[in-house]
Amino acid sequence: MTARLEVVDASLHFGTTPALDAIDLTVAPGEVVVVLGPSGSGKSTLLRMVAGLQAPDSGSVLLDGSDLALVPPHRRGIGLMFQDHALFPHMDVGANVGFGLRMRRLSGGEIANRVGELLDLVGLPATERRAVQTLSGGEQQRVALARSLAPEPALLLLDEPLGALDRPLRERLVLELRQLFTRLGLTVVAVTHDQSEAFALADRLVVLDAGRVLQEGSPSAVWGAPASAQVARILGFTNVAPVSVELGRIISPWGDLGPAEAPAAAVLLRPDGLIIGSGGPIEGTVMACTFAGSHARVRVAVAGAPDLDAEVPGGSPPAVGVVVRLTVDPTAVSILAS
Repeated sequence: MTARLEVVDASLHFGTTPALDAIDLTVAPGEVVVVLGPSGSGKSTLLRMVAGLQAPDSGSVLLDGSDLALVPPHRRGIGLMFQDHALFPHMDVGANVGFGLRMRRLSGGEIANRVGELLDLVGLPATERRAVQTLSGGEQQRVALARSLAPEPALLLLDEPLGALDRPLRERLVLELRQLFTRLGLTVVAVTHDQSEAFALADRLVVLDAGRVLQEGSPSAVWGAPASAQVARILGFTNVAPVSVELGRIISPWGDLGPAEAPAAAVLLRPDGLIIGSGGPIEGTVMACTFAGSHARVRVAVAGAPDLDAEVPGGSPPAVGVVVRLTVDPTAVSILAS
């Protein structure tokens, strides 16, 4: 069973500090929504509020139209997986996965069958008797996921689900999570600060900072058109700077970027659209070069302007200390209204 989640005009304060500020969020049945934001943006607080671990100061949380204000956490039909797994170290794998089922007074046979099914589902068959201390970080993450799924929640909440793992393992598990959610048709809300994880997992992306929703949409739509300089930086873009409009032209720290066809407060230059070669209008000195497989990321210091990050083919990066000239592909320029 999947559910529809609605967070309506919800605010929550810690003392006088707003952790969530008039949040509105709707998640359709079977949809995977990922909330992306920096540390302290309110991501985990949002999950804890939906789970019932913290109550909003105002506003409401509804599941399939029913207000959850008076429903205790264990009766909400919501699964929650924490970043640190929160497994019980004194229990083996099977006991950890079956913990919620025992709370529901299921028989021993029913619990054993369900635990076995879930461990098969997450790729850990026949591990019921293993001690959790003997598991790798990725295996512990899978056990935590199985435990969250055991009571068949209507909604699954994931708090930085892969944050404690190394990058190769994270990249593999995020694809497995995505396939699993699709197969089960789960309604999921996950929070993360990692852009690549968010894009790989989400049907819909919600960008959050300082307790406010800054932008939401499909990952491709948000990536292709950030709503503001703040959103662009949260997405991981570095070539972002304020601009001015003079005589109908957009003037950036790196020079004239063409006619002003809409209100302009800032600009984003995408690294793959900065071309290093002879005759470009922007001059700078290569300060660093990082190999990334099919391409290299080159940091260029520009006099009187912020540094620029450019991408070049991986086999031919310029040397550190070399003076280069850059041309900006017009399709790589995103003018931001705020």
